[in-house]
This record gives sequence, C-alpha cells and structure tokens, in this order.
Amino acid sequence: MRGQKALSLIIWLVLIPLAVVLGAFLPFERAEAAAMLAVAVLALVPPFVSFEKKDHTAAEVMILASLVAFSAVSRIAFFALPGVKPVTAVVVLAGVYLGCEAGFAVGALSALVSGMAFGLGSWTPFQMFAWGLVGLLAGCFARTMRERRVPLLLFGVLSGVLYSLLMDVWTVLSAEGAFALPRFAAAVVTALPVTAVYALSNAAFLLLLQKPARRIFGRLKTRYGVFAVKQPDGRSA
Repeated sequence: MRGQKALSLIIWLVLIPLAVVLGAFLPFERAEAAAMLAVAVLALVPPFVSFEKKDHTAAEVMILASLVAFSAVSRIAFFALPGVKPVTAVVVLAGVYLGCEAGFAVGALSALVSGMAFGLGSWTPFQMFAWGLVGLLAGCFARTMRERRVPLLLFGVLSGVLYSLLMDVWTVLSAEGAFALPRFAAAVVTALPVTAVYALSNAAFLLLLQKPARRIFGRLKTRYGVFAVKQPDGRSA
C-alpha cells in the first residue's frame, strides 16, 4: 500500500507537472499533443493499479467512463455561459465519493474529452492537470466534505480559484515564453470577474448535485462494492 501511494504521489506531483511544462516549452512539432497523451496515460496509472487489487474492475472503469462523459457533455451544454461550467463540481464529487485516484482521472480526462469539442492546444495539458489536481485534493479532504455541505461548497469556490490561477500560469507562459510575475499578476486581475463567476457557480452546482451524487454513489458501493474510498491515512471510509 505504501509503495502504491508513493507511486501515485510521484505521478501526480512530479511526472504530470513535468509533462505539462515540457509540452509548453519543447520546440519540436506536436509537443502539445505528446504532453496531452502523457498526462492522460499517467492520470490513469494510479486508478488502474488500484483496480487490480479489487474484484469489480469492469464496473469501476464503466463508472469512471460515465463520469467523464457526463462531465464533458455538461461543459459543452453550458458553452454559451462564460465561467459557468459544471465540470469542476463533477470532478470534486468524484474525488469526494470515489477517492483520490478516481478524482484525478476524471478531472484530467474530462478536460481532454471535452477539449475535443472546443479545440485542443497548449492549454489542454494545463487544464488536464488543473482539473485533475482539483479531483485529487477533493479525495484528500473527502472525510470532511462527504456529509457536511459548508466545507464542500467552500472547496468548490476555492477549486475555481485554484483552476483559474493555474490557467493564468499558462496565459503567462504562452505570451512571454517564460514565467513573469508582473504579467501573472495582470492576468489574475484581468480574470477576476470570470474567476468570481466560475467559483460561485461551482458552489451552486455542488449544492444541486451533492444529494443525488451521494445517493447514487452509495448505491453503487452497496450493490457492487466499488470504490471503497481511501483516506490519506490509508483507512477506508
């Protein structure tokens, strides 16, 4: 278990950020596509390593695929409303009720799949990492948020801010070719109205989706025994 946890942390916090940065800076053609593929593959390693130790692998893969599809469709459905996207809420709930591995995988793959409708580019690996990180953190704080609404809604707001800050890093890198703090500060200030709308809409979607998600995931766990959520201390919830 410790080896599996260490592998997951190395992938999430070292290899995936490295792939994202290299995709932004490497000069060769299709570096962005290579970074997207690397992030997608690496994002799936922890959940599938975890799945191999359980009996209902097929059921869990289908649940993950369904969540990614729902998340991608929801983003497309709200394309006309800038800053209002249910993706973060879906990713947060995946992390809260299904665990860190599932949360990261749903976040990263939702960005990739929905990006096929909106267009893929150098920003996509950053989106994959940002939404994946949101799902990962949701899994880490799942015990606090699973039954308590206020921490969940607050996390939704903070997730919107975190996502926006990480995407502002891409904005600076794409404009400057290197990270420049003054340009980053300007990007953050310029994006404040959209960030505020996004953060508050995350809380609204979580408020709307929490009860159905808790009921659905509870039934899945009871009926199929899938996704026994692991806390950072290694205990099952």
